[in-house]
Amino acid sequence: MDPFLKAALDEARIGLEEHGIPIGAVLVIDGEIVGRGHNRRIQKRSPILHAEMDCLERAGRLTAADYSRSILYSTLSPCDMCSGAALLYKIPKIIVGENQTFHGPEDYVRSRGIELEIVNDPQCIALMEEFIANHPALWNEDIGLPISNSAP
Repeated sequence: MDPFLKAALDEARIGLEEHGIPIGAVLVIDGEIVGRGHNRRIQKRSPILHAEMDCLERAGRLTAADYSRSILYSTLSPCDMCSGAALLYKIPKIIVGENQTFHGPEDYVRSRGIELEIVNDPQCIALMEEFIANHPALWNEDIGLPISNSAP
């Protein structure tokens, strides 16, 4: 596994250990991790702390030149909000651990000039499949779906 994707997966596992949603991200500039994060919506009672947003926040204030040389690694296909942040800062490339359990606006992101590389790593897929099976209400909340108390 790519060492940067592994770092993002490590972040996802930290999130799971914290009883959060196991999605992780790292921001890499010139071959060095400058930011790392994991989904902390549950832990911080935050509406926006998806892994990519946490990663960007932890990277701190960067210049446009920094972002133009960056690669964002995420264990899961970024949602509309996280894709929007990548578009806003003109991050040129996103490497996605998997898009089998969730498929963000990938075609739109590509149409705006961001290169997407979908890895579909078995570890990333298994981590999310297990979480979704065990915590469907938390998962639905995270991706903005209504939480239903009735069985399907």
